[in-house]
Amino acid sequence: MDGSADIRPEAGEPEGERGITTDSPERFINRELSWLDFNTRVLEEADNERHPLLERLRFLSISASNLDEFFMVRVAGLVGQLREGVNKRSQDGLTPKQQLAAINDRAAALMSRQQHAWNGLLPLMRKAGVEVLTAEELTDEEVDWLEAEFLSGIFPVLTPLALDPAHPFPFIPNLGFVLCFSLDGPDGHLDALLPVPNKIRRFVRLPSDDANGQVRFISLERVIMRFLHHVFPSRDVVSAGAFRVIRDSDVEVDDEAEDLVRSYERMLRRRRRGDVIRLKIDAGTPFALRELITSKLGVHASDVVLIDGLLGLAQTSELIPKDRPDLVFEPFEARFPERIREHGGDCFAAIAAKDILVHHPYEDFDVVVQFLKQAARDPDVLAIKQTLYRTSKQSPIIEALIQAAESGKNVTALVELKARFDEEANIGWARALERAGVNVVYGFVDYKTHAKLSFVVRKEGEGTRSYCHIGTGNYHQFTAKVYTDLALFTCDDAIARDVARIFNYVTGYAVPQEFERLVIAPLALRDTLIDLIDGEIEHARAGEPATIWAKMNSLVDGTLIDKLYEASRAGVKILLVVRGICCLRPGVPGLSETIEVKSVVGRYLEHSRIVCFGNGYELPSDRAKVFVSSADWMPRNLDRRVEVLCPIENPTTHNQVVDQIMVANLKDEAQSWWLGADGAWRRDEAAREPDAFNLHDYFMTNPSLSGRGAALAEFGPRLLTVED
Repeated sequence: MDGSADIRPEAGEPEGERGITTDSPERFINRELSWLDFNTRVLEEADNERHPLLERLRFLSISASNLDEFFMVRVAGLVGQLREGVNKRSQDGLTPKQQLAAINDRAAALMSRQQHAWNGLLPLMRKAGVEVLTAEELTDEEVDWLEAEFLSGIFPVLTPLALDPAHPFPFIPNLGFVLCFSLDGPDGHLDALLPVPNKIRRFVRLPSDDANGQVRFISLERVIMRFLHHVFPSRDVVSAGAFRVIRDSDVEVDDEAEDLVRSYERMLRRRRRGDVIRLKIDAGTPFALRELITSKLGVHASDVVLIDGLLGLAQTSELIPKDRPDLVFEPFEARFPERIREHGGDCFAAIAAKDILVHHPYEDFDVVVQFLKQAARDPDVLAIKQTLYRTSKQSPIIEALIQAAESGKNVTALVELKARFDEEANIGWARALERAGVNVVYGFVDYKTHAKLSFVVRKEGEGTRSYCHIGTGNYHQFTAKVYTDLALFTCDDAIARDVARIFNYVTGYAVPQEFERLVIAPLALRDTLIDLIDGEIEHARAGEPATIWAKMNSLVDGTLIDKLYEASRAGVKILLVVRGICCLRPGVPGLSETIEVKSVVGRYLEHSRIVCFGNGYELPSDRAKVFVSSADWMPRNLDRRVEVLCPIENPTTHNQVVDQIMVANLKDEAQSWWLGADGAWRRDEAAREPDAFNLHDYFMTNPSLSGRGAALAEFGPRLLTVED
């Protein structure tokens, strides 16, 4: 690909042998099917022999958990449209009914592959000393131990439910896993259900004195079946089966709600009772029991899936014992930025000297915690403002904010209640913060606040200085160990004023009249990205180098995709790293032939969002315009969320993003997939080679530039080139 301008057909004219035009729906890949393709790439890692055995099992578990959430939210939304008679087509031209039909076919194939992966891993695990047993494989000693364990820890929480006129069919909550039985006894025939408690581990580990690290598990349902006579004494099992329910969890909150906390508490209760979207039934369940369950739950036949294998594959992650380190990734100890250590651990002094760009998980999330803890203790700190979208249990971030408030500082926490599946935790944190004296606000009713911002105002000399943390990922110390994210520490005055404006906008609806450095959604982010792409188009038309590099989790927004198509037709070279959903179709003659798209799926979840514009120079270049962001290129991020796009201009941090992080992503072979014009993803041809470049391995052994301190000046930067 070269950067020269080219003469292309006008919009609407036939382009290329595929017959895709600039206004035909086929120029987009379907969002839902693209997501299923991503989850298939995740599942493929379960077959990747480069990974340790139990990490392959973890990928299988992640794939299954992802698919559950997909049905709870995305499929539920399409089912709701169909139920309400909404026939709005997706941007690729499909009706809700057509999308559901395509999803069912693709998801069925994916679930079959998940079971195949599970069946393939079981013998490998057994050979490695991690066994999942049947009841027949238990030794007499294990049966005795297991019966005692059953009677003391499982039996008390089991609730058998008879099905007869006096006992109507019970409510089965979302993700409920239930055993079902046809029983005979002295008083006649009985159908019954036995919900499997969700607070008990799905797999029971048996005691073992094996010095060789032998680990033996048995599933909870097999334990229950083995000792069912304690649950249904004097009855014989005629037939048995199992099923699992997935319900609609895409519950909306009334836009006119006066009290968001109470509204979300009501929403959480409604979520448990959402409509059944998928009913998964063990394929061995007799027809009569299947018919009974299906009719009582009111589930359409098209929403019933027979599973020939293990129900609830998401829970197989429980089979990863902590005492078999030989079967998981070698532990990696994240570095603490040397720059801060050189300033005696004083975060403020290090940031005042020069911007720092922290690269998680290769650099320890504890630097963020230390920044806030130092702010909480420092008598010169006057105020702290913090966004909280998702955080962890026993969060040190929350503890630091509480400590700061209790020491008399002015602390504001912007808690986002609309963070799906974290609403309950966020309500709890909000109340704990309020009790400590933190000023808690919940942002907008219409928009999610997805921006990741910390803001500390400190008295210095006769005035004040503001210190900012602007991130691409959540303030969550556990996900920060497995998500790759970027976080800028800066005390740049213009950026600080902009961050203050954002907090005022969200807490007081004070719409900023201008921003000096930052760009935010929903006010101007889309327009700014369009203007920046237009800038590259102008460079291409002037015969100058024109390049765009971008990294994100999802690319869905039709307006931005069309703008990238326009840039491609003008001759702009575009390289995209899109981990998940990608609705852009690359490599189509006359439409997108200068666009390449890859996805990286591996040990760490690629989560950082980066965009680089050549600005008239070939990338990588120290003249490039470089930004990090909290936003993916999706309509929801650009139109319905508060998001931040932040420029990276300090020479060291600039080089870190362009020459180190982006080049490594583009250079990766071992974990990369490439998207074709046909919409199919194909693994990089070099992925199986023993020396294939692995970006995660590279960053575990090559410290980031801005955190290296004096070592950077002494040894110089370790930069890559795309041609390396």
